Amino acid sequence: MEKARDIFAEHNLRCTKQRMDVYNTLAACRCHPTAEQLHRLMMEHCPGASLATVYNTLEVLCQAGLCRRINTPCGSRYDADVKEHLHIQLSDGRVLDAPEGLGQEILAAVPADAIRQLESRLGVDVRYLSIQLFADSRDDIETA
Repeated sequence: MEKARDIFAEHNLRCTKQRMDVYNTLAACRCHPTAEQLHRLMMEHCPGASLATVYNTLEVLCQAGLCRRINTPCGSRYDADVKEHLHIQLSDGRVLDAPEGLGQEILAAVPADAIRQLESRLGVDVRYLSIQLFADSRDDIETA
């Protein structure tokens, strides 16, 4: 609870019980849930939470940089891990994190000069690099 309060304060975000419940549930989840899945997970310990509250809170958290929306062909999924890392989108709609070491190796292979050229040509500042890989799912893949 205190960690969520500190994170909200760092991002100048009003700290409400509902926002903390959504954030804490998402942060504890490794499966990149949809809003509906997150709502179902929350109902176990926050039975009064509405789906509208989950959607609204996810929007606020995304805008504040506390979570990411991952757009997939099967709808939006969410991730509270906002550090640079790779996502693998499976054909069944699930999203997995690439193993950290391997993911960092792939991210590091993106030439810094190419990023600088993009920034220069487009007049933007790249805040972070996000790479998504698309894969066919296998029955033996589990998401934690």
